[in-house]
Amino acid sequence: MTRHGPSAATSETATTTASEADAPHETSPSSTPWRPRRLVPGILSAAVVGGLALTSGVALTATSGWLITAASFRPQILTLLAVIVAVRAFGIARPVLRYVERVASHDAALAALAEDRGRVYDRLVPLTPARLGARGRGDVLTGVVDDLDDVAYAQVRVVVPFVALGITGLAAVLIDAVFLLPAVPVIVSTIVVTLLVGALDWWIEHRTQDAVVTARARVADVAATLARDGAELAAIGAHAGAAAWLDEAQRGLSRAVRAQAWGRAVGVGLMPLVAVGHAVWMAFLVEPWVQVGFRTPLAALLVLTPIALGEVIGAIPDAVGSLARAQGASARLRALLGQTPAAAHSDAPPNPDAPGPGPHPTVNARGLAASWDGHRPALTGADLDLAPGEVVGIVGPNGSGKSTLLATLARHLDPTHGTYHLGEVDALAQTPADVRTHLAIVDDEVHVFASSLRENLRLARPDATDDEIHAALDLAGLGELVAAFPDGLDERLGSGGRGLSGGERARLGIARALLSERPVMLLDEPVAHLDHPTAVAVLGDLVTAARDRGVVLVTHRTEGLADATRVVALEAAPGR
Repeated sequence: MTRHGPSAATSETATTTASEADAPHETSPSSTPWRPRRLVPGILSAAVVGGLALTSGVALTATSGWLITAASFRPQILTLLAVIVAVRAFGIARPVLRYVERVASHDAALAALAEDRGRVYDRLVPLTPARLGARGRGDVLTGVVDDLDDVAYAQVRVVVPFVALGITGLAAVLIDAVFLLPAVPVIVSTIVVTLLVGALDWWIEHRTQDAVVTARARVADVAATLARDGAELAAIGAHAGAAAWLDEAQRGLSRAVRAQAWGRAVGVGLMPLVAVGHAVWMAFLVEPWVQVGFRTPLAALLVLTPIALGEVIGAIPDAVGSLARAQGASARLRALLGQTPAAAHSDAPPNPDAPGPGPHPTVNARGLAASWDGHRPALTGADLDLAPGEVVGIVGPNGSGKSTLLATLARHLDPTHGTYHLGEVDALAQTPADVRTHLAIVDDEVHVFASSLRENLRLARPDATDDEIHAALDLAGLGELVAAFPDGLDERLGSGGRGLSGGERARLGIARALLSERPVMLLDEPVAHLDHPTAVAVLGDLVTAARDRGVVLVTHRTEGLADATRVVALEAAPGR
């Protein structure tokens, strides 16, 4: 299986807070790889109801044509009463059955989607960040969410139309066989040609899926960058260039979507012709029979049957388009979620009975070596000693393994060689979840959730009191800012709320780490995007606040290193 290394954009997904890794898992994703559902319970019965609704629509059109034609001969009204009642019954049944089908099918699909999202999250967490490859945060977020939606909604958009086509087509064949057996091939041909046009539509849409997904991922990544770093880009005068990136990405997406739209255009354009063409064929077929005594109202019923099927076959282009998207989405989800985690037993929950390293453990690593893909070395022979209250800076050129060392310490990646101890406990012999209960992790892109400031902090420790939250904010240098918030800790942040600058986001991440009360803090470029004065202030507050905690600071800048106990310089691994 192909394995990919991490990217700076995706590493934050796994390491924003230490508490995220502690969420309990009730299943074992490693032993049971994620698979899309074959068929959601309840969808098939809903599809049958939908088929009956469309059959009622076909019957309504056909019987109405019979009634109008028969009435033109001015027969006794009593001879029409049965058909009049049938027309009313079909007219009432069609919307009622359609309503029942919509409620039942969407309820089943949305319930399955909610469950699948939980299953995917359980499977995705152990894969982060090592198995996400070079995918950006926007790509991962948009891709997984959209793919899950496509798979779930296909249960309604694909199953229901095709089941309805089968039921309605069978009913039309039986009706035509009762009245005029030679008319049956026309209905069969209508269904067969519909499936052929649908297959052509599916082929066109399927072959353009990759281009659309790639373009969509590019738009999501650029949009996420602009939304996250818009203020910083404007400050350095790069906002015009960044907007041009988004324009180019959107143009690429538009080109891909237009190419894919040809499939839908073929289906939507040909389906009315299929219905009309077969109606003409039916008219030519029944005309000689009318000449020899076949009743005209029945002839009208037969001629209108292909037209009535137009509503049924008209749903096939949307169905095959949804099928193509769902098939591509399923393949992408299987490829992503079917990978083996880079750290063994990543799916195991924390064990409260696991031996602990003590309240203030040391960190000792010797000869750590690691690889993201199992072939190229990303880290070789790294040694690290960290005592409580110490700040150790990790520096080195790009590719020297700074982030790889931090990922190994955080148990996001198993080393290929070396030892790693927390106090007297062998960290490599414990599950990643047990090791992470002693670690607080902050990286260069702290995520701000669309919620209150209080909930953004309590993510690190759900039982934290307001006084403890204020204390952590004060230590992180956010006390004055929070005091100016009209709603205090209830101030809403993120989308639809107050925005935070890069320095404020960095301090928020530090406040989370401090509130977690975990004895070891791992910081991966926490001030990478900040100006010099802000970076110095943030790291100064961090060193002061850390007190008796051990801090590992990965950085390519010199800010904050003046306060470090010592600095460890890494060299690029051979072959990098």
